[in-house]
Amino acid sequence: MNTRLIKKIALALLAGLAVCAGPAQADRVKDLAQVASVRTNQLIGYGIVVGLQGTGDGSDITFTIQSVKAMLNRMGVSVDSPLSDFESAVSGGGKLDLKNAAAVMVTSELPAFAKPGQKIDINVAAMGKATNLRGGTLLLTALRGVDGETYAIAQGSLTATGIDAAAAGSKVAIGVPTAGRIPEGATVERMVDTPFDRSSEIVLNVHRKDFTTTNAIVSAINRQFGGDVARAIDGISLAVRAPMDITQRVAFMSTIENLDVRPGEPPARVVVNARTGTVVISNNVRVSPAAVSHGTISVAIAATNEVSQPNALAAGQTAAVQNATVEVQEPNKPMFLFQPGVDLRSIVDAVNQGGASPSSLIAILEALKTAGSLRAELIVI
Repeated sequence: MNTRLIKKIALALLAGLAVCAGPAQADRVKDLAQVASVRTNQLIGYGIVVGLQGTGDGSDITFTIQSVKAMLNRMGVSVDSPLSDFESAVSGGGKLDLKNAAAVMVTSELPAFAKPGQKIDINVAAMGKATNLRGGTLLLTALRGVDGETYAIAQGSLTATGIDAAAAGSKVAIGVPTAGRIPEGATVERMVDTPFDRSSEIVLNVHRKDFTTTNAIVSAINRQFGGDVARAIDGISLAVRAPMDITQRVAFMSTIENLDVRPGEPPARVVVNARTGTVVISNNVRVSPAAVSHGTISVAIAATNEVSQPNALAAGQTAAVQNATVEVQEPNKPMFLFQPGVDLRSIVDAVNQGGASPSSLIAILEALKTAGSLRAELIVI
């Protein structure tokens, strides 16, 4: 990424910040907070995928063999009975070779208020030696919650977008063929109990801890309904007195979640991704007086191979001679000075004028934070 591209990105960010520099934009309550009792729940299960084209677990994974034997026994097929000599020879000594089956873990999220009979999406991932789940079918699998109860039943044809092909010592892999999804592959069997329909107060949790935003939501609700319908619990939670009738309660929450609120501005942060060289600077970042000089010294060594040929009348031997030239370059980059309380525009302009690359910008920001001049939280990911 060159300096010209950095400048274009910085100008685009500054243009967006200039638009937002006026009065704060109002957001809906539903975009700032959520009801405490309205949440998703994680489900997990263990199952078997069959119908693979020789890309399954094979005969080395014992828990896959045990699972298939237990499933067949429940269906009335005995696989533990003694085999005759002919059957033992044909089956390789009675050992199951499950090249077309694979043990998998099945995960899903149970939405809030999900009712029995509704469909939910599931994710399937191999846990043995299976190399590709493409074209497989998941057999009936129970999905359990953290309490051990079954909340959904999953089954269906697997959709795997990954491709894994190998031939003549070459291998090409696109995506992850050992994981896939089944859209609407599970049926909900049990509801998750929630206090939404019987609690005297409904608690709202703000997505990000911010006293200003919490106070703004409380004020907006009390202006809409009057009195002290809403009260703040702390910087992230607020309680709202709601009607006991469930129809009125739903209408009441519908009105609240569509109220417009001006949230508080986020804290000053500088987020640095050291792997990609991405730097994001929030609008509230300030810098105290500081002088910055950043430059690099480059050393170039060039070797030239020559042949020394003696004069025909002189005694001597032909010899190879290596000549080397060393060149040291140090760019003349001026030092730039940050005045007290400069904002984001001044920081970006000063760094761009110095011709700093993304890695140089990261080094400058870290040095400013260490020097105590950067008035922001520096986050390196």
